[in-house]
Amino acid sequence: MSRWRYFARRVVLAVPVLLFSTSLTFLILRAGPIDPVSAVVGLNADPGFRLDVAQSMGVVRQNCGSPNPFQDCRVPLWEQYVDFMIGLFTFDFGVSWNISRGTPVAELIASRAPVTVWLGFWSVLVALFVGIPLGFYAGLNPNTLSDYTASFGGIVWRAMPNFWLGIILVALLVNSETLTSNFLGFTFDWSNWLFTTKVTTAPPLTNLDNLSNLGAAIKQILPAALVLGSASMGNEMRIGRTAVLETINSNYVETARAKGLGPRSIVWKHVFRNALIPLVPIITAEAFILLGGSVIVEQVFGINGIGNLFFRATLQGDLPLAGALIFIFIIITLSINILQDFLYTVIDPRIGYE
Repeated sequence: MSRWRYFARRVVLAVPVLLFSTSLTFLILRAGPIDPVSAVVGLNADPGFRLDVAQSMGVVRQNCGSPNPFQDCRVPLWEQYVDFMIGLFTFDFGVSWNISRGTPVAELIASRAPVTVWLGFWSVLVALFVGIPLGFYAGLNPNTLSDYTASFGGIVWRAMPNFWLGIILVALLVNSETLTSNFLGFTFDWSNWLFTTKVTTAPPLTNLDNLSNLGAAIKQILPAALVLGSASMGNEMRIGRTAVLETINSNYVETARAKGLGPRSIVWKHVFRNALIPLVPIITAEAFILLGGSVIVEQVFGINGIGNLFFRATLQGDLPLAGALIFIFIIITLSINILQDFLYTVIDPRIGYE
């Protein structure tokens, strides 16, 4: 099977998953207990205002002459479903019902996406450049103090729930102005370094070519990124250690030693690449953690990103906004699954497209 035929087949197989997931989203949000009209109207009991809101949402037909429009002119659920699905698959997401009434959904997502992407970028960096090196180092130095320390640290980081770690860091940030450290007689004021700006709003993602603005954006997002990447970091460390131990004791590594190859050549040419194979699903699965974990982490840290937006849209029954975000999340997830299989074939030539 050729590469392009394989990709085409995976895309076709992803369509039923996309249809099922978006359909389930519609049923949960629209057929559930949340009434989006009541969420907008609130305590306003004016029947005319309620009817205008229902018509603007597409729940009740326009220009209905019936004295009881909410019963006689209500749009059937199946018709709402068809309009919802057509809008998603034509990328016509409509306007927000509740969160920012009348604002195009695409505009809302575009305004929040850079913050979540910035958070995800640093979360992945924390996991990759801390978890994998520690795991490989522990695997190359088994049964030593460094190995035990790294293994223990990985288990602790993996065991700590994101929401708990986030609350602890938020409490630390709130009291950061009084935090100082004394090291070898030098007093270091943490409040003037990492915790100068409280992590309560979206980081300033403008003019990042300026080092001062870049530093402020990194400082604000780093605690949340540490929380979001902590679970992946622990996983990568533990699995990386196991993969190195299995690889370094394999027959081809023993053969390389018998041929007289040096330790450095053995590690980089034989151990490193083969030890990456079991880490591929862990690394790609970080995208799923970022999508799901960002909802909790952004809520805890008060970051106005896509996770926070999705949480509010779901609670308030904002069907166009929640549906569009779910649609985007599913497309990202399916794309990463295909990318994961492709990375397998790049790292290990023994794996084919069959």
